Amino acid sequence: MKQHQLSIEARFRPEILERILRVVRHRGFQVCAMNMASLVNSDNINIEMTVASQRSVDLLSTQLSKLMDVACVQIQQQTTQQIRA
Repeated sequence: MKQHQLSIEARFRPEILERILRVVRHRGFQVCAMNMASLVNSDNINIEMTVASQRSVDLLSTQLSKLMDVACVQIQQQTTQQIRA
């Protein structure tokens, strides 16, 4: 499986993490690591996520961008690392 790093900026809502994780799961990705932090003087959050799958990360990025309250999705690391599952 290949690992990909994503950076997601979203408006903070109690359900936003659940929505993001549901899309990750439905698109066939596994969460390897995740970190969330509030942005200073803002109601937005920044989520750094490492996911793994054989699928293209562009598929996941496009679907996450369509979520309500998600402002921006960036693929941080285009080079991928092979991991064994």
